[in-house]
Amino acid sequence: MAASDETPMVRPTVQELAAAGAEEPPRQYVLPEQDRHGDLLAADEFPEPIPLVDLSRLTDADEAERLRAALQTWGFFLATNHGIEDSLMDAMTSVSREFFRQPAEERQKCSNLVDGNGKDYQVEGYGSDKVVSDDQVLNWSDRLHLRVEPEDERNFAKWPSHPESFRDVLQEYASRIKKIRDLVLRSIAKLLEIDEDYFVNQISNKAPGFARFNYYPPCPRPDLVLGLRAHSDGGLLTILFNDDTVGGLQVQRDGRWYNVPAKPHTLLINLADCLEIMNNGIFTSPVHRVVTNVEMDRLSLAVFYAVDAETMLEPAPGLLDDKRPPRYKKMVAKDFVAGLFEHFRQGKRFIDTLKI
Repeated sequence: MAASDETPMVRPTVQELAAAGAEEPPRQYVLPEQDRHGDLLAADEFPEPIPLVDLSRLTDADEAERLRAALQTWGFFLATNHGIEDSLMDAMTSVSREFFRQPAEERQKCSNLVDGNGKDYQVEGYGSDKVVSDDQVLNWSDRLHLRVEPEDERNFAKWPSHPESFRDVLQEYASRIKKIRDLVLRSIAKLLEIDEDYFVNQISNKAPGFARFNYYPPCPRPDLVLGLRAHSDGGLLTILFNDDTVGGLQVQRDGRWYNVPAKPHTLLINLADCLEIMNNGIFTSPVHRVVTNVEMDRLSLAVFYAVDAETMLEPAPGLLDDKRPPRYKKMVAKDFVAGLFEHFRQGKRFIDTLKI
């Protein structure tokens, strides 16, 4: 019998399962055979050099064209010369790993479950997927999910107190990433020849931003599970600090999966669904997933930016005319988010249902 949304079922974190040394992942993590389509790890290598964009040169026409080509082809790019010092990125990696390497009782001080029965699941905090039914297929990953925007709504009760430098490092990193968000959104608006501040102006002082630390423990059968199932991000823009020592991120194009290579101290920036709607589908939100590794763990940090819950999602007026009708139905952002999560559980993209 399926559990209700009000009473999510409690399970061990994936970290605890991996530490127990099971030879097979529990059935709740195993993808149905029809969803595996053969070996999950049998993706293609990137068919061309990964798109690199120098953020310090976006005012140059040639660099702007590199951005356009990357967004039209893949929906994402690797950002270089982004202004964040290597030392800050290394510190962010260090405190992230230190948090996940703590004993379980220390990590659980930041739990996303309010009580021991798991009846009150929160988006913020440390833990695994919200479990709402016995037949739900779970991701082989744990996460620490923290609000970073608006600054006055940060819930420091969920921020780790150990390592001691965690909070200071994340706050500095978040302030720097926010500037990159605005630079990229303005650059995209320029490419579309609309008001430079159009997308930035869609972000009110109440619009949420979340940092999610994704931890993928080693898995005994990486051919049977996914670290993160296929999806496109639902918000406005995602800025990912990727693990450059262990691969796992894959992106889909024309029905085929490709391994995404990483470069040290770069940022992977991708469009999300709300921005796809706002740019009327000229640049689309990429479908991606994460596979696991039998021997090594993997860590990444994604910062997700969204719009305010009451924002009307619709194509920018400057992108509509007699030859360019709207490609998506209008929808209030909070309703879009509600549909997003339900479709994600079903392995579907909600944005596809809004196409006209």
